Amino acid sequence: MDRLVLLPRHRLVVERHAATTYPEECCGVLIGRPLGDGGGTLVERLRPVDNERQESRGNRYLMHPETVLAAEKEARKLGLDVVGYYHSHPDHPSRPSEFDREHAWPGVSYLIVSVQGGEVADARSWRLRDDRESFEQEQIVDRVPAPAGRRAADAKTQAKGKEERQS
Repeated sequence: MDRLVLLPRHRLVVERHAATTYPEECCGVLIGRPLGDGGGTLVERLRPVDNERQESRGNRYLMHPETVLAAEKEARKLGLDVVGYYHSHPDHPSRPSEFDREHAWPGVSYLIVSVQGGEVADARSWRLRDDRESFEQEQIVDRVPAPAGRRAADAKTQAKGKEERQS
């Protein structure tokens, strides 16, 4: 399962954006970088944007190409990438709709926040499969995982300390 590292301060910004735009959908850009060794994707910056759709804003959002291009330029300037997008689903679950699937791209994260009655209910992140037929859910974590070698070393150190305390 893929993993999206979304720090608590970033999650709070996304959730506030979703709650304050209710009953309309909010949207924004996730800027970050891939982590090596299967560590997932780290979100380092958010770019909340206005829902540029003129109608059906309660169940659709739109980012004009110029908005996406500006986010890509910002990311490149920082040595980062656009790693995904977020939007809300007012009074609907945090699962991608068929409309979401038809307009998504493989290789990036889609963070969807469910807002029920103006309150954030939950958030889930998804990636469109390469065949574009469906999404796969990715795990959301709130901190950068330790590298695999470091986890093994930390486990050894903890086990050794436990042995010393028991003797």
